[in-house]
Amino acid sequence: MKNKFIMSEPIKRNEALKPISRDHHHALLLGWKIRQGIKNKIPAERIKKYVDWFWSSYLSNHFELEEKNLYPVLGAEHASIKKAMQHHEKLRNLFLSKEQTIQQLDELQNKLDRHIRFEERELFNEIQNAATPKQLQEMAAVHNESFHDNYNDEFWVTKK
Repeated sequence: MKNKFIMSEPIKRNEALKPISRDHHHALLLGWKIRQGIKNKIPAERIKKYVDWFWSSYLSNHFELEEKNLYPVLGAEHASIKKAMQHHEKLRNLFLSKEQTIQQLDELQNKLDRHIRFEERELFNEIQNAATPKQLQEMAAVHNESFHDNYNDEFWVTKK
């Protein structure tokens, strides 16, 4: 039996979805930064400040873009959309939590990583296969943000 997580070929992402997929790269880096902070015994409050900045500056808008412009292609009753919306709700709750513990941050980065990999490996493939050319054109038109990590406290950088 083939492991579904080992890919023999890269995913061929439709051009309309590539900018949104690039957002996922930055969110995966957020997870890496959280893991680095935990590994380097950075206080949870310090990591949480960056997590809050990332959420309010980028990720909350990204979720809204997906929910309003991508997910309707498959419809609210589609199993993958239901799963993605459940992920978004759990992640929103974790991001908006006032709790500042290492355990909470670790849970957030794990759930975020799993969600992004689900969207990239499964959901976006389903969306790009079901979308009409007009829908793809509309998707391409709604993404107008570029990521600038201008947060001052780079806690994830190992000091030598």
